Amino acid sequence: MMVEGIAPALAEALETRGYSELTPVQKAVLDPALGQSDALVSAQTGSGKTVAFGLALAPTLLSGAERFGGAAAPLGLVVAPTRELALQVARELGWLYEMAGASIATCVGGMDMRTERRILERGAHLVVGTPGRLRDHITRGALDISGLAAVVLDEADEMLDLGFREDLEFILGAAPAERRTLMFSATVPRAIATLAKEYQRDAVRIEAAGEQKQHHDIEYRALVVTPADRDNAIVNVLRFHEARNAIVFCNTRAAVNHLTARLNNRNFSVVALSGELSQNERSHALQAMRDGRARVCIATDVAARGIDLPGLELVIHADLPTNPDTLLHRSGRTGRAGRKGVSALIVPHPARRRSERVLQAARIEAEWARPPSAEDVIARDNERMLSDPALSEPVSEGEREFVATLLERFGPEQMAAAYLRMSRAGRSAPEYLSESGPLPAAGKAAGPAGAPSKSRDDFGDSVWFSLSVGRKQNAEPRWLIPMLCRTANLTKREIGAIRMQPEETFVQISADSADAFVEALGPHMTIQGNIRVEAVDGEPDFARSAWRTQKPERKPHRGKGGFGKETGERAPKKKFDKGDRPAFADAGAKPWGDKKAVKPGKPKFDKGPAAKPVKKPKRPK
Repeated sequence: MMVEGIAPALAEALETRGYSELTPVQKAVLDPALGQSDALVSAQTGSGKTVAFGLALAPTLLSGAERFGGAAAPLGLVVAPTRELALQVARELGWLYEMAGASIATCVGGMDMRTERRILERGAHLVVGTPGRLRDHITRGALDISGLAAVVLDEADEMLDLGFREDLEFILGAAPAERRTLMFSATVPRAIATLAKEYQRDAVRIEAAGEQKQHHDIEYRALVVTPADRDNAIVNVLRFHEARNAIVFCNTRAAVNHLTARLNNRNFSVVALSGELSQNERSHALQAMRDGRARVCIATDVAARGIDLPGLELVIHADLPTNPDTLLHRSGRTGRAGRKGVSALIVPHPARRRSERVLQAARIEAEWARPPSAEDVIARDNERMLSDPALSEPVSEGEREFVATLLERFGPEQMAAAYLRMSRAGRSAPEYLSESGPLPAAGKAAGPAGAPSKSRDDFGDSVWFSLSVGRKQNAEPRWLIPMLCRTANLTKREIGAIRMQPEETFVQISADSADAFVEALGPHMTIQGNIRVEAVDGEPDFARSAWRTQKPERKPHRGKGGFGKETGERAPKKKFDKGDRPAFADAGAKPWGDKKAVKPGKPKFDKGPAAKPVKKPKRPK
């Protein structure tokens, strides 16, 4: 693969690796107009930027030679935000520079510093590391960066987000002023522009082609579910796609642990990645994904930054991303190097509006749909089984005799049933999901509660029911509706208006479903054991119901009249006349109006003459 600007050793490595064409960002950094200038490159995750800055560094590091000489102080330094990304960059540069004779060292947190120090003492042409560990080695004198010719900041925006600005400024300040500085970032916010202006010299701004069309090899799907069905929807999405590798993103460590336990119980081969794991545990988890021992990785955003899983076909957002950048970083784990991928957002219907804003801010048009149903998963399993190459391969001579024995003993139908059972063995059964309401129209944003739904005034024939919970018990439609759907196998379309009162709630049920609803409640007419349900004749009198449940929240203020027991009206304030005032035995007490009057209840008493102190007799001598 001979391309102008690529060193022969690197071109040979690309050809050996199977590269037939460079990506847009790789072509951009090889532009002769760039020369030896600094560069600020914006390129999305998965666009081939590691190879891109490897190609861009080669002319600076080799200085016209075909191979590197003896290793001493490093010539190039690559700084990455996370341990996984740094190790991945080192692997990529390892095969790219292998035929050029480069020696590459890594300095990442979580590894043995003494081992890294010994490697640095032997010398290296390139050093790849994380900001904190690199600063430690520089401070301790183990890493000599006085001879650096080039510095690369990979995922610079993530490093600033993770709070590495001070470390980056220390590293760049300690490096030679005449170095070449390349910054690669998915986005270029103001903080990145400020950093580039301070530590780069007349940097060339490069926007990789296709940057405006985010991840065109990724198919985005927004799957609307009821809040109670989130985990079940994730199970069905995993079962429907049966991806070689899948990653499920959660927002917290607790959510990672919860979902890991759920999927483990459902026979999924799953590993977890969160900040509480040690580096050794994280490495084992990623290795299990790479060698096929695990197929599902559940991770938080910080823990998953920089990881690269080969053949990652599916990304599931169990918790909605907080901003568009997070959505793009998560989804960028799939759809790499021309391969197709799916990014599925699990959207609880109360959060539909928020998910639409995130998608709109990321300039992504997602396909709105419901998660695969149990029937969809079973149908997909059957399709995969029918397309299994084992069913189309001819019977070999070595198999023919025993095949005849099996058919003679068990018959074709029994053999087909046995094959079906064996193909389904070990797989998790799909989940049955409740109805999640209408979906947004294609290409249009949904309203406040999703797509426009029919008016409740046109609900049709219905029966009203009273539930013994209200606003005082913190009752809300967002948990009442899923509870009703689960208890009586209702869909949201069969539930009409919901009228919340202080101590009871009225729910409108379709007349066609009312009998089944009552039958599902059982003879005690209760939901969840303690919520009583009663059928209402006709339409409830909401105003009277609210008046009936009104009770004083607290006692009347001191000095005010009390409430009448029968009428509910405030009693008049009691008045006293002077004759009602208490009399005291003290004849000298003055009326209350006198400022010098004795306080009532505290009469004066005559203490009598003061007693004289008695002198002690003198002790005889």
